[in-house]
Amino acid sequence: MNEKIKVLQIIHLAICAGTVIAYLFIGQLSIESLKIAIIDFSDLIYFAIPILAFFVSNFLFQSQLKHVDVKLKPEENLPIYQTASIIRWAILEASALVILFLKQDLLILGILIIVYLVFLRPTEDRVNSALSKAI
Repeated sequence: MNEKIKVLQIIHLAICAGTVIAYLFIGQLSIESLKIAIIDFSDLIYFAIPILAFFVSNFLFQSQLKHVDVKLKPEENLPIYQTASIIRWAILEASALVILFLKQDLLILGILIIVYLVFLRPTEDRVNSALSKAI
């Protein structure tokens, strides 16, 4: 099971690294860009993006984990966890990139999404815990 989790960790690293590299090259990161300027009413939609991404990604993750077969070992249910994780990470990555491309004044929101994404790194304990809760 360790080898399969390592593959999942590499996928996670690639998603995180790609998003961070995009922020480094495309985003004009500076102390001033991390400050939130005066917020217009039209900017409120950009505050909804990370919140929606958080809830939608977790909802889809949990709904995918409902497909776990109780009769199988955790190693055999790992592809379901892998699919659920990739869906979750893709939604978070997409929301961070949407903020980067559409509203660079609010880069801090995208950075918060990236920090959350980094903390979702798969470990054997986390995988076993999620699979046991799904059963």
